[in-house]
Amino acid sequence: MNVGRVVSPTFATRNMPTSPVIKPARYLAEYDHGVDDKRRVQVPAKWRPPEGEQDGFEIMLCQWQLPGQPPCLLALPPAACQEMDARIRALPFGDPEAEKLRRILSGISDVVTLDGAGRICLPQKLAEAAQIKTKAILVGMWDRFQLWSPDNYAKVKSADAADAAKVMKLI
Repeated sequence: MNVGRVVSPTFATRNMPTSPVIKPARYLAEYDHGVDDKRRVQVPAKWRPPEGEQDGFEIMLCQWQLPGQPPCLLALPPAACQEMDARIRALPFGDPEAEKLRRILSGISDVVTLDGAGRICLPQKLAEAAQIKTKAILVGMWDRFQLWSPDNYAKVKSADAADAAKVMKLI
């Protein structure tokens, strides 16, 4: 027999601790940063978690190339990475196309950690694939960001400018 006090829903709701509202990260603007000899690149301060939460902050990097564009690296911070994880995990194990996608994405992705100085270290294989050597252009993509070599970004930025009026109709 369950013996105890009955708590009204109003009382329970009123006295429950509330979770703090988490401000979603937004990755906006473009930043031009040097890449050091250890392939470390600074993440803009506006894009980093609050002070004290930076060390150990993980970002998934993925080699990324859309048709007709040069390669770059796609950076998925934790929230965007969780969304990608959910989509990948929802794919059926018995589907050959899903298995192919998992192999492809796993082979061209890696997890990097933000260090105490606000930098990430680009894995050699991914940096080479994106042609990032001594400079990287970090481009905000709202909920994620991209890292480009200056030459590749100049090409894609020029193509973007030519299509700006057309793509603005999406919103």
